[in-house]
Amino acid sequence: MDTNASEQQHNQKSELTSPAKAFDQPFLASKEPSTRVRVGHVLLLGTMTAIGPLSSDMYLPSLPTISHELGATMSQTQITLTASLFGVALGQLLIGPISDARGRRGPLLVGMILYVLTSLLCLVAPSIGLLIALRFAQGAAAAAGVVISLAIARDLYGGRTLARCISLLMMVNYFAPMIAPVLGSLLLSFTSWRGVFVTLALIGTVIVLVVAFGLSETLQPAQRQSGGVSASLADFRHLLFDGRFVGLALSLGFTFAAIFVYISSAPFILENVYGLAPQSSGVVFGINALGVPIMAQVNARLVGRASPQKLLIGGTAVLAIGSLALIGAVLTGVGLIGVLPSFFVLISSVGLIAPNAMALALGNVRAAGSASAILGVLQIIIGVVAAPLVGLGGSETAVPMALTIAVFGITTLATVVMVCRPGKIDTKAQ
Repeated sequence: MDTNASEQQHNQKSELTSPAKAFDQPFLASKEPSTRVRVGHVLLLGTMTAIGPLSSDMYLPSLPTISHELGATMSQTQITLTASLFGVALGQLLIGPISDARGRRGPLLVGMILYVLTSLLCLVAPSIGLLIALRFAQGAAAAAGVVISLAIARDLYGGRTLARCISLLMMVNYFAPMIAPVLGSLLLSFTSWRGVFVTLALIGTVIVLVVAFGLSETLQPAQRQSGGVSASLADFRHLLFDGRFVGLALSLGFTFAAIFVYISSAPFILENVYGLAPQSSGVVFGINALGVPIMAQVNARLVGRASPQKLLIGGTAVLAIGSLALIGAVLTGVGLIGVLPSFFVLISSVGLIAPNAMALALGNVRAAGSASAILGVLQIIIGVVAAPLVGLGGSETAVPMALTIAVFGITTLATVVMVCRPGKIDTKAQ
């Protein structure tokens, strides 16, 4: 790390390097975490993390067409989405430990090459059964980008700079599910659903080329894990018995569970209970979605002035306030004037919670790949389990949705307060 005081001061004032200098040289790994976030890293790692949501959301407008063309029911067609999600979850558990043992670059290249191949196979799938299997394989391959991107960020950065980097990655990544359905619809205007997979294959090819020619190894041999499967299992066991790490991982999982509930329930509630047209409901979703990158940008600016755990506590407090305001608006019957601002507040909180929770969780772990995998899988599992629970209460009232979100919001705050007690988090992660 730089020892010159004036250069340190310059680095602190310029946390993000200019785009013009971002690709002057390959993304070299350093022995010490960098104090500056490079634009090249943000663009590449952001695209890698976005490959998962792009794979699922760009495909959404094609579902009815696929159902008709392959002679499948809508429920069978929807299984292709579920298969992709489970593929991402399982893939993270496999690829994370491999990247800790073999380095980041090799597993990332293999994973993304497989992603390109499975995407191309999806476009020629003759039946729904084969498409389901290929979508699972595509999701597992996409997991390489999702999990290794965070591990690379951890290799390159530390402490508050890592939190700032993740904030910027979120800004890039969160636009993916916002624009993916729009891109999918545009593609369908001049090509078939198979063209979506051609586009995904092209995106994967770009990542392969950038990694092959522009990314140096970020995990040096001396830092890698050895011991094969038994060592990987030991890493998982060590992480799962680390109360601090588990608490931060659960706080992320509970946060995204609240968001999953919102995503899966709000369209029905806004249209069935509050009488909004589908177009108006879409506008509401778009406005709320903007809150995350906006808050992530705020976090990127604040993280140099306040510690990540203070910002994390603040973010979970915002989530709890938004969820309590939502249930208050629903129970008092004030209508959309209370519901819509509550939605925006609780969704925006993710921009504060996610980067700081991830930075603190990854800050001092030995096996960043395995840790990233656990963080990603817990988010998927808790979210997938939580979302259907609201449906048990029906869609004629907003109370089940509001209650579920409030429970997760309060639980997240309580978990973070316990984890961030004095002495619980190593000051090196700050």
